[in-house]
Amino acid sequence: MILNENYTLANGQPIPKLGLGTWFIPDAAAAQAVREAAAIGYRNIDTAQAYGNEHGVGEGVRSSGIPRGELFVSSKLAAEIKDYDGAVAAIDGSLATMGLDYLDLMLIHSPQPWNDWRGGSYAEGNREAWLALEEAQMAGKLRSIGVSNFERQDLENILGSCTVAPQVNQVLLHVGNTPDDLLANCAAQDILIEAYSPIAHGEMLRNTDVAAMAQRYAVTVPQLCIRYALQLDTVPLPKTANPEHMRSNALVDFVISDPDMATLRNLRISDYGRSSRFPVFSGK
Repeated sequence: MILNENYTLANGQPIPKLGLGTWFIPDAAAAQAVREAAAIGYRNIDTAQAYGNEHGVGEGVRSSGIPRGELFVSSKLAAEIKDYDGAVAAIDGSLATMGLDYLDLMLIHSPQPWNDWRGGSYAEGNREAWLALEEAQMAGKLRSIGVSNFERQDLENILGSCTVAPQVNQVLLHVGNTPDDLLANCAAQDILIEAYSPIAHGEMLRNTDVAAMAQRYAVTVPQLCIRYALQLDTVPLPKTANPEHMRSNALVDFVISDPDMATLRNLRISDYGRSSRFPVFSGK
C-alpha cells in the first residue's frame, strides 16, 4: 500500500510517498484532520506558516498516538521573509507554535512575496533565508530543508552559494500542469519534487476526458490524478479533512499505462475558476 512506501531524500532521510496537504483546513479543525489521517496510516503531514493552522497541525501530531519519529512533518517559511534574522525567528516560531522539538522538512514557501508573485528579484533575500535553514538543520531543529515554487533560476541562485543543497522543491503539479523541464532539472540535482494541488485545486473533477479515463481504470478522478503524480516520482499532497477522502486517496495501487500517462502529461489547463485569484493559479 502506498502509505507504507517511502522515497529517500538526498541527505538519506526517508519521506513517505503520499502526504496530507492542509491548505484551507482551519486551525480549529486541523488537529482532528491530522489525527484521522494518522489513524488511517498517513505519515506525511504538510503545513505552512501562511496556512494559519500550524498550531492545530502540531496538536494533531502530538495527540495522534503515533510516535513522533514515525511522522514526517513539514512547514514553510512565510513567502514575505527574505532576510536572515526574520527567517531564524520564523523557524523558531513554527516550532513553538506547533509544540515540536524539530520538523522533518522546512521550505522557503516562494521565491517572491505573494504580492509580487513572479515579479522582482529577491535573490539575496532567498540566500539569507536559506542560510538560516542550513543553520537550523545543523542545529537539529530541521531534519531536511528545501524550497517551494522555485523555478530553475531560483534554484540556481541557491545552488550557487549554499553549503547544503535543497532536498525538496514543492511545486504546483497535476494533470494539466506538468512542468517537464523543472522535473528534469530537479532530478538531475537530486531534488525531490512534491506536488501540491494534485487534483488542480478541485478543477480536474470537472474534466470529462480525465473522468472517462478514470472510469476505464475503475478509479475516481482524484485517484487517477494522485497515481499520475506518483508515476512521475513525486510526492502528491492532496488536501482533505474528510476521512473517507483520505482513505480513497490512498487506494492508488494500480498502474497507468505509458500511452495514458503520455495523454495526461500533454493535457493543459489554464482556468482554475475562482481559485485563479491565488498567485499560484494566476497564470503568471
